[in-house]
Amino acid sequence: MRGKWWQEAVIYQIYPRSFCDSNNDGIGDIQGIIAKLDYLKKLGITAIWVCPFYKSPMDDNGYDVSDFFSIAPEYGTMDDVIQLINELHKREMRLIVDTVLNHTSDEHPWFVESKSAIDNPYRDYYIWKEARPDGSLPSNWESFFGGSVWQHDAQTNSYYMHIFSKRMPDLNWSNELMRKDIYQMMEWWLDKGVDGFRIDAVAHLDRNMDFPNHQVPNGRDYSPCYFEYSNRPNVHEYIQEMRNVVLTQYDVMTVGEAGGASIEDSLKYCAYGRNEFNLLINFDHCWVDTDDHSASYVPGKWTYKKLELPLLKKSFAKYQVNMYQKAWNTIYWSNHDQPRVISHYGNDHLQFHNISAKMLATTLYMMGGTPIIFQGEEIGMTNVAYESLEDYRDVEIYTLYKETVQRGLATNEDIMDRIHKRSRDNARTPMQWDHTVNGGFSTVEPWIKTNPNYVNINVLDNLVNENSIFYYYQKLICIRQNSECLLYGDFKLYLEDDENIFMYTRSFKEDRYLVITNFFDKIVDVEIPNEINCENAEVIISNYQLKQLKRSISLLPYEAIVYHF
Repeated sequence: MRGKWWQEAVIYQIYPRSFCDSNNDGIGDIQGIIAKLDYLKKLGITAIWVCPFYKSPMDDNGYDVSDFFSIAPEYGTMDDVIQLINELHKREMRLIVDTVLNHTSDEHPWFVESKSAIDNPYRDYYIWKEARPDGSLPSNWESFFGGSVWQHDAQTNSYYMHIFSKRMPDLNWSNELMRKDIYQMMEWWLDKGVDGFRIDAVAHLDRNMDFPNHQVPNGRDYSPCYFEYSNRPNVHEYIQEMRNVVLTQYDVMTVGEAGGASIEDSLKYCAYGRNEFNLLINFDHCWVDTDDHSASYVPGKWTYKKLELPLLKKSFAKYQVNMYQKAWNTIYWSNHDQPRVISHYGNDHLQFHNISAKMLATTLYMMGGTPIIFQGEEIGMTNVAYESLEDYRDVEIYTLYKETVQRGLATNEDIMDRIHKRSRDNARTPMQWDHTVNGGFSTVEPWIKTNPNYVNINVLDNLVNENSIFYYYQKLICIRQNSECLLYGDFKLYLEDDENIFMYTRSFKEDRYLVITNFFDKIVDVEIPNEINCENAEVIISNYQLKQLKRSISLLPYEAIVYHF
């Protein structure tokens, strides 16, 4: 399959709360997005994915939807959304909206009705269970946000399921009437002119409704048996029904989020002919430096170890090779739920900030698939390290702190260090537009504090510096968008077990590219495999001075080079 608009798109993910505040209330908004469309066009973006802007009590910044048909007042109005669609289309850009189908807010009218009585027509729109005969919870499963997946509701003396926040009750996808209401909502948005859906947490629509208990790790109260509500068989029946009922009627792109999906699972979600999604987002490469055995008292995402580069390479190669000509890939470093990539896999210290950001971009965006750039990545925004817990806003952090420090299982220093490294708020600090107050995001105090390094890392300084990360991204995008090989070529990984060097080729017909990057802050000698002909190689882009390809070369710290044959 070739030539679909979404295969040749470059997507930019926007977290609206933190992107641009047009009315100076401390919260980003839709008019702020509109004001920056020319900036995104300059970068080379062809589509934007906007995180939820629906009406919401904002327990999880909009992923807890209370009304799918209304816009959160702090973000704007429906007229603003229509203007955004029109302004994008004028620029030959497209809008992908984030659609939350796993759960709603506990303030959604469906849930208000559902909890009112056990015989209410909306009762079965959600997952309700009574306590076990011995009075214990319906199961001992752990929520992704920590704690139990079950929340007691006194009104009917029963429990509802929530795999995220307790204010985000899970929808019951086995209920046909609920599914029909969801499909009608999707059609309503497509009729408004949106071009695509990013489907949040789609891997969790099917659950083991027998709710068996499982072993609980030492130091924890509940079992992290995520397999009981992740990537289960009925998910695919629901997606195929969704596609047949809604999606085939429109020229629409769909990208599903399926954390923890194996390569086999991924192909089920998006292989050509499966009639499910066009694209898939999973987080395999985001988790290669976790270490579940290092701290059993915290969920795995809060653990870490030194990066073993072969693991990262194999993670990318697994999808590049196994999905080629079977399904279309996505390439991205991070999103609103992950730490900033330059602080995660690069080097955010001043000496290496610029070149390591460019190295990471080169490594990723020469691969095959549709690129998704998270806001601020193109200027090298970094993690933030607030000193006080109270400066954080993510609901997940407070659950972590309560279940560890406040119970005496970990020290404040230990957990704050984990928060500094892994917190979702790292990605959610305000976009750094210039070096005026609050980074030019807003003239009033933002909903979450701006990263203090905005005085050195911001859009304005990037735009006036021809050697900036922004212009490097712009050049990379231009190169890939004008190369049939980089859009549709195959991928071959070299030096798979090398602990420092990431090397691969992209090939299509007579065209070939060689990508070589050094992931660390030391000089590394590299021997080019004999299979690769070093003659007539032209340097296309590099984050240092141009370097002729030879059989033996040395790469400087974080050096990245792309050769074209």
